Amino acid sequence: MAKSNQNSEFIDIKGLLSTYAKKWHWFLISVIICGLAAVLFIKISKPKYEVHANVLISQEEGKGMSSFGGLGDIFGSSGYVEDEIFVINSHSVLRDVARDLGTYRTHIVKTGILSKVFKYKKFPVEVYPAPGIVDTLLTTVSFAADVRADGIADITVKAAGKKIAEFEEQKLPATLKTKYGSFVVDRTKDYPAGEDVNTTIYVTGYDVAAENLATEVKSSIASKKSNVIALSIISTDEKYGRDILNAIIAQYNDRGIAEKNRQNEKTAAFIDQRLALISDSLNASEADIQIYKQSQGIVDVSSETSYNMGLKSSAERALISAQTENEIIRITRDFLRDPEKAYDLIPTGSEISGVGSSIGTYNQLIMRRISLLTNAKANNVALKSLTEQIDAMRASINTSLDRAYQNSLIGVRDLQIQYNKAQGHLGNVPTQERAFLNLKRQQEVKQQLYLFLLQRREETAMLLANSVPKGQIIDNAYTLSEPVGMGKKMILAIAILLGLCFPPVILYLKKLMRNKFETRAEVEALTEIPVLGEMCTDHGGTQLVVSSHDTSSTSELFRLIRSNLQFMLSAADDKVILMTSTSSGEGKSFISINLAASLALQNKRVLLIGMDIRNPQLAKYLTLTPHTGVTQYLANPSIAIDDLIIREPLMPNLDIITAGPIPPNPGELLTGDAVDRLFVELRKRYDYIIVDTAPVGMVSDTFNLARISDATIYVCRANYTTLRDIQFINSIYNEKRLRKMSLVVNGTAAHKGYGYGYGSDKKHKKHNLWQRITRR
Repeated sequence: MAKSNQNSEFIDIKGLLSTYAKKWHWFLISVIICGLAAVLFIKISKPKYEVHANVLISQEEGKGMSSFGGLGDIFGSSGYVEDEIFVINSHSVLRDVARDLGTYRTHIVKTGILSKVFKYKKFPVEVYPAPGIVDTLLTTVSFAADVRADGIADITVKAAGKKIAEFEEQKLPATLKTKYGSFVVDRTKDYPAGEDVNTTIYVTGYDVAAENLATEVKSSIASKKSNVIALSIISTDEKYGRDILNAIIAQYNDRGIAEKNRQNEKTAAFIDQRLALISDSLNASEADIQIYKQSQGIVDVSSETSYNMGLKSSAERALISAQTENEIIRITRDFLRDPEKAYDLIPTGSEISGVGSSIGTYNQLIMRRISLLTNAKANNVALKSLTEQIDAMRASINTSLDRAYQNSLIGVRDLQIQYNKAQGHLGNVPTQERAFLNLKRQQEVKQQLYLFLLQRREETAMLLANSVPKGQIIDNAYTLSEPVGMGKKMILAIAILLGLCFPPVILYLKKLMRNKFETRAEVEALTEIPVLGEMCTDHGGTQLVVSSHDTSSTSELFRLIRSNLQFMLSAADDKVILMTSTSSGEGKSFISINLAASLALQNKRVLLIGMDIRNPQLAKYLTLTPHTGVTQYLANPSIAIDDLIIREPLMPNLDIITAGPIPPNPGELLTGDAVDRLFVELRKRYDYIIVDTAPVGMVSDTFNLARISDATIYVCRANYTTLRDIQFINSIYNEKRLRKMSLVVNGTAAHKGYGYGYGSDKKHKKHNLWQRITRR
């Protein structure tokens, strides 16, 4: 079936164009309909505008992974901005925007038969839900109101597309009680005076409104390495789009400022607590000095000891500094080890050598975690990742503090040794003075800690007083000059293109759905069996259409089939041609009669014999009187063959043998020896023997006669023979159950001047344009 596959892959462009040309009115109507639909769409649709806003996200020094040097390059710098995009798109932010701008209510006003307009601010009718309804409402409730000029309205309430209540002749303002609660419907100051209004108001909950906003608002990083977030929204109302974006940015900044203030307030409270403790300790040290001086009678350092004291002053300063740092390390380490402050800011430690930068980074991560915690759930992936990063960094800082603390102790011990050596040189200095200096040194350490905490408290107070938004507005919401989407010309062009595409698609689908072939080309694409020719349905119901002087297209087609048949019958003894089909009604007998007549016109001795003994139709078609037939001969071979033959007066060279009466045992008669003896004799008398046999799709008689045949003409009919029948014919051909099979395609569409200008068709007349359209 290689040839069939190749044919099926071949696309007959000329044939397609011819088919489309015949259906030109389909294309015209389709283009007109699509064009009108496009014009209607342009008329009722409203232009959509794209609104943009750009925000620069401030990232403080040491924020995120940048403080870890090379790790920032590994993990990228956009992680922090992506977290902020999550915050901007968070449900809580959008919920507050929906609440503040009232977008949980949508107003649609009908302005024409098919025209509806979205109203954002100036709407004629409003619905006021009872307090608390919008907080918990999880569906959309619509109020379709037909309001008359006198303030009387008919209102239909639907939820999830289903009608739940209907209120007629309601005087506005009207309170409507539904299963979701009470709603008040009233006219607004923007209601057009003296006019009727048809409007629909959709009311939903804050949560659903936030979800709707999440689908409308798009946010992304402006470029790969930037800290700019680009926001956009598309809406038919420019003001609606601008208000939404500006409100989102305002909500984001307000939340950021509130979060910073909350953290700074916690830090200030902690510093105040520590100041109170250090202040008490400092007062106690100063009291100890006072008591010691009073008990020892010390007023001032003797001038004699000033020189010796200068020798040890440098060691003393170093020791004080080391002890101060050691105390800071201890306080910081104790703070980190307190489980209740595991995720609090570290107020001290930035002065510790080798650990200060890590503590700054740790504080930034804590602030980032607190910010995410307010907007994300506990199982949020970003929150979990950040918590793990904080825990790892806390462990690292603890390790560094332990190491720093040990190093500090060693340094203090070394400095103490140096100081003791210097103190030894003061042999003449009273013991009281050495004790006084120890007390004084402890007082100075606590004083420095006290001053340090005072400084941090002032810094925190300044942060509270000067809270800066995280999002610096680069561009407030602005509208692009041109509407988005397709323009009018593009819509019309697409409509015309669709109008041109619909007819071929319909024709193709129609072709897919039919189960019968229409043209000879389709048959040739479905089979390898040679096609002798085709026959158009243009013979006006007459069975014998071939005559000696007839030049009609039908006669010419039979002459073409005759020529092809004679070429196929190459051997001199090839005389017997079986005529068959798959089922009755495909024109087998008609082809048999006229092919026999066409052969007889060549002065050949031709016999047309009816062997369809189960359903004989030959005598009926030729209006022959009852005569001795084949079945009678097969049942009684003593009958002379000449008694079977009927001479056709209009065709001198054509003889006819009819089937005769229907026998009770047709199968046995056709398989008997009488058939072979009959055709041996007939071969001697005639040049061609056309055998009209039974359809092979119904009985096996034709297969029984294949032994006496030289060739087989299989008739199939357009718009009658099914594609399954073609498969059946192919199986017969491939199994070689019939000899020298060929096809004749019957019932194809007639064409004016059929063929290459040969033949004439008197039935074709000129028709006006309307007649040609309706005939198609």
